[in-house]
Amino acid sequence: QVQMVESGGGLVQAGDSLRLSCAASGRTFSNYAMGWFRQAPGKEREFVATISQGGEMTYYADSVKGRFTISRDNAKDTVYLQMNSLKPEDTAVYYCAADPSRVLLTTDPKQIGSWGQGTQVTVSS
Repeated sequence: QVQMVESGGGLVQAGDSLRLSCAASGRTFSNYAMGWFRQAPGKEREFVATISQGGEMTYYADSVKGRFTISRDNAKDTVYLQMNSLKPEDTAVYYCAADPSRVLLTTDPKQIGSWGQGTQVTVSS
């Protein structure tokens, strides 16, 4: 399985921006659909965004559509999540996920087999 390391989280104010990165290793990165999930305290892990192997297709949760942008650089084995207009409800640990068997990641976290360690994003009001 691919190994993933997230970075870029931090403490920001509402309305600010952050860019998360997920560096992958161990397998051919371009074979994997990639994506981001998040988990707030006391809540279930939820889908955020996904991108296809070549980057041509993306899909977002309604809660982040228009504010977040997922992208990937297959030459750097890295997927990004640009987060703009952040809200306090975006506060969560953000996890990178990978799947070689789908064009886009499933939105069901129970079906994800590979996770990164997570990076904390905290948005103050």
